[in-house]
Amino acid sequence: MTVDLLNPSDLPTPSTYSHIAIATGTKLVFIAGQEPEDLQGELVGPGDLAVQARLTFENLGRALAAAGARPDQVTRLGIYLVGYRRDYQPVIQEARYAVFGDHKPADVMIGVAALARPEQLIEVEATAVI
Repeated sequence: MTVDLLNPSDLPTPSTYSHIAIATGTKLVFIAGQEPEDLQGELVGPGDLAVQARLTFENLGRALAAAGARPDQVTRLGIYLVGYRRDYQPVIQEARYAVFGDHKPADVMIGVAALARPEQLIEVEATAVI
């Protein structure tokens, strides 16, 4: 499987994602929205975006591994944040970097009014090609 990440010269170059991900492979993997929950399904870090983001991305990494996929095979991320503010970006990027390193798949970061649980601040979904 190969993933080519592109930033066309006639678009601004983002620092944390790529405009285009072109994947060639034999299997698509769709990871449902991962949440900041421990193994017992309990929410971790109520009110603390950094704690929740870290666990959410760790859970995403575990889901990828269970599917036989690596983080560098991810082509797209959907990141949903309750009450999005621009100053959330460094917190999200730190948690993301811990799983993805320098791999920057196409992504979307969307502010939402609420998620499944009232105390939940983040949810992340992914698509990979392996």
